[in-house]
Amino acid sequence: MVTEQNKSKRGRDILVFLASVAGIILLNILASSYFFRLDLTEDKRYTIAPVTKQMLGDLQQEVVVDVYLEGDFPAGFKRLQQSVRETLDEFRIYAGGNLRYNFIDPTQIGNEEERNEFYTSLAMKGIMPTNLRATEDGKQVERLVFPGAVVKYNGKEAAVNLLKGNLAASSDERLNQSVEGVEYELATAIRKLAFQGGKIIGYIEGHGELEQSQVADLIGSLGQYYRVARGDLAQIPSLDALDLIIVAKPTSAFSEADKYKIDQFIMKGGKAVFFVDPMNANMDSIGAGGTFAMPYNLNLDDLLFRYGVRLNPNLIMDLNSGFIPMVTGYLGDKPQTEMVNWRFYPLLNNFAKHPITRNLDAVYARFVSTIDTVKADGIRKTPLVYTSTYSRIMEAPVPLTLEEARMEVNPQQYQAGQQPVGYLLEGKFTSLFRNRRAPEGVANTQVQEQGVETKIAVFSDGDLVRNDVNPRTGQAYELGFDRFNNVTFANKELALNTVHYLLDAEGLINVRSKEIALRPLDKVRVREEKTYWQLLNLVAPIVLLGVFGLTRYYLRKRKYERF
Repeated sequence: MVTEQNKSKRGRDILVFLASVAGIILLNILASSYFFRLDLTEDKRYTIAPVTKQMLGDLQQEVVVDVYLEGDFPAGFKRLQQSVRETLDEFRIYAGGNLRYNFIDPTQIGNEEERNEFYTSLAMKGIMPTNLRATEDGKQVERLVFPGAVVKYNGKEAAVNLLKGNLAASSDERLNQSVEGVEYELATAIRKLAFQGGKIIGYIEGHGELEQSQVADLIGSLGQYYRVARGDLAQIPSLDALDLIIVAKPTSAFSEADKYKIDQFIMKGGKAVFFVDPMNANMDSIGAGGTFAMPYNLNLDDLLFRYGVRLNPNLIMDLNSGFIPMVTGYLGDKPQTEMVNWRFYPLLNNFAKHPITRNLDAVYARFVSTIDTVKADGIRKTPLVYTSTYSRIMEAPVPLTLEEARMEVNPQQYQAGQQPVGYLLEGKFTSLFRNRRAPEGVANTQVQEQGVETKIAVFSDGDLVRNDVNPRTGQAYELGFDRFNNVTFANKELALNTVHYLLDAEGLINVRSKEIALRPLDKVRVREEKTYWQLLNLVAPIVLLGVFGLTRYYLRKRKYERF
């Protein structure tokens, strides 16, 4: 009878074994046919956006990413390094074999001359080094770090700066902002190289807008993603062939026919970005005796008013401002120049929680005005950019004199609070020409009075997109670069993000909304309880293992002694 029982038990064991093997094989077959990944983190830090997955799956050739973040870094940079590696691992999975990456340490090049040449080549590509200060073996050391990558595709390449974020934030917060933006920065570079869009942007001319040299960097940067055309609005019968138009610092009035073309373009779903100066103010006109800033007559007020905003005839002064060079004295016959605060040049560092402005660094403005919202049925109005809390509003006519920079500041005059200077408007707009005839001189006289769903953005500073020009060479500086202080502000990023959002609202720009919670350790508790937690982590597992072994030994002994 015992033999029969043993045979029956052995048969059941064999069946269980075979069933287990069959289950494992079936599970592997299903896993190879149905791919899935689970992200169990609270903030979904390992989840790739659907638009990124689709883009990676559509790659026709291999993408190579060279990342210059190899080496032994402090905890903050190591977290950024690990995040880049994990993101590229995810990219490689969804790219179907069309992506590979390399981590490179530029400092490991043995030959000093070759190393310096390599450093220069990285800087020429746009990957600028940063000095990383850290403590090693109780000593303060500095390391040169290149926090960037180069993406290569089909003989083309694009540089990616991975250390982003707001410079006003703490180092930990800025590194966290950089981690949040890793997917967007890498995916945008891949899209720029592999999927240059067919959408067309029109840069409007004919009203004293910024000249070609003054928007060279903006147009060149947009040209990496879209097709950009420039043209005199009076000579263009219709804007229907365009997807978006840019109006950048006009200085003369728009005709009714020009406004009609813009209005009907927006009614049909076209997008628009307006960078408009309500006031005629510039440094060249101030001179030694000063001048007055007066309102422009651009004939755009009624158009923007109908869409939901009003640009006010005033100028904002801000204690958080940029610097200008000024002669403060003479040494013999040589003028002595110093950089002094010019409060008509606000540094805009307060932003809405929106994909356009998320984790954006400060933006440099020149002679900016306030914006009010007005009633416009069905239009969602989102303020994007604000001045600082310490602002002052000067109504037209505004006296402009360089003596203002030398005057002692009275804080009581700067109590206007944060002032919005940029708005995003979304919805179905009503035509300015509703219940009106089309003006003379237009090709299409059939007025579309109610628009379809679309978006426009309005900023009360035309200089936000103006790049300086090198007076000696005539070459355009990078948009946002302050040549007097050798600092680059985020003007270009703001302009590009705005255009990307308007043209691709459901696309990559929304990846910028990704938020990873920063959970820093309590440094006081770490210092006070360091020994306790070290002992708990080192000794407790050994004790638990010993207790488990003794308990198991006792139970087995008791069982077999009774037998």
